Amino acid sequence: MMNPTIYDIAKAANVSKSTVSRVLNNNPNISAKSKDKVQKAIKELNYQPSKIARGLSSGFDAILVVSRSTTTTKNNPFFSEILHVISKFSDQEDYDVILQTSQNDVEEIKRCIAKTASKIVKGIIMLSSPSDEDYFKEIDKFNIPTIVIGKVVGEYQNIYSVDTNNFLDSYNLVQYMIDLGHKDIACLYSPQEYHVSIDRLEGYKQCLKDNNIPVQDELMINCGFTMNEAYENSQKLFDNQRLPTAIFATDDLKLLSLYKNLDEHGISTPSDILIGGYSNTEITSFLFPSIIQIENPTNDLGEVATKHLFKIIKNKDVNDRTVIIPTTRTVQGSKYRTQPFPK
Repeated sequence: MMNPTIYDIAKAANVSKSTVSRVLNNNPNISAKSKDKVQKAIKELNYQPSKIARGLSSGFDAILVVSRSTTTTKNNPFFSEILHVISKFSDQEDYDVILQTSQNDVEEIKRCIAKTASKIVKGIIMLSSPSDEDYFKEIDKFNIPTIVIGKVVGEYQNIYSVDTNNFLDSYNLVQYMIDLGHKDIACLYSPQEYHVSIDRLEGYKQCLKDNNIPVQDELMINCGFTMNEAYENSQKLFDNQRLPTAIFATDDLKLLSLYKNLDEHGISTPSDILIGGYSNTEITSFLFPSIIQIENPTNDLGEVATKHLFKIIKNKDVNDRTVIIPTTRTVQGSKYRTQPFPK
C-alpha cells in the first residue's frame, strides 16, 4: 500500500489541503476544531510527512557543503576525505548534507545564493577560501551561519573560519631544509586563487628572504590544480642545467607527481635531492625514500568545522570566529628521521 499523502489526509478530515498544510507547519491561523480533525486523520492513516515535503515549506534539517569548482578538485583526496567527516558528524545531529559542486566559480556563486535565499538549508560549510572574498559578502547577507575551511580576511556577521597556519607551516618546513644546509630550494605551488595557496607560497618566499637566500623565479613552478598539470609543469625543473638540492611541494598531488618525475630521471632522495611538502592523504606516507611531511589534519578540520556550525545553529555561544588547528610534521625515511623539527 502506498503511503498516504496530504490529499488523503484532507479527504479523511473533510478539510482543504491548505488546512492540512497549516496544521503540519504549526500555523496558528487555524481553528481548534479543524486542527483536531486533521490530527485525528493523521493518526488513523499513520501519515509520516517526508523530510523533503517539510523542507519545501519550513526549511530542511540540512547543511550545504560548498566544494570548489570541479576543474580544481579532480583527483584531490582532500575533498572526499573531509566530506566523509562532515557527513559523519552531521548524521549524529540528524541533519542531511547537500553537496554543491559546479563547473566554475560563477556558477558556484549563483547556486549557493539560490539555495541560501530560498532558506532550504540551516548552515553552510565551504571547503575552501577564495582570495576574492566578494563571494563571502554575498552569502553574509542571508544571515545563515557559514564555516569556511580556510582563511577569512574580511569581517563578516555570519562567517567563521577553521584553518591551519599555512604560512607558518611552510616557513618552518623550508627553514628545516635550510638548517640541513640547503640553499637551492625549489617550490611547486598552486595558482594563487585561494588563500591557502597564497600563504604557502609566501611562507616559502619569506623564509628564503629571512635567511638572505635569493628568491629565484626559475625555482618556483606553478603546477596547477591537478596531478597531470603538476607532473607536466614540474618537468621544467629537470630542464635546468643544475637541479635544486631540495624541493618543497605545497600539496600531495604535487608530491606524487614529483616522485614520478624523479623516478623517470633516475634521481633518488635524499641522497640526490631532498623532498618535503604537505600531505592530505595516507598515500604519501608510503613514498620512499625520505620525505619531510606536513600532515594536513583533514579529520580535525572537518570535525571542528561541523561541530562549530551546529553550535551556532543551536544558538550556543561561539566566541571564536577563527579557529586554528595545529599540524603534525614528520620526517619519513632514515637519513633525517632523528633530526628535530622546528616548533
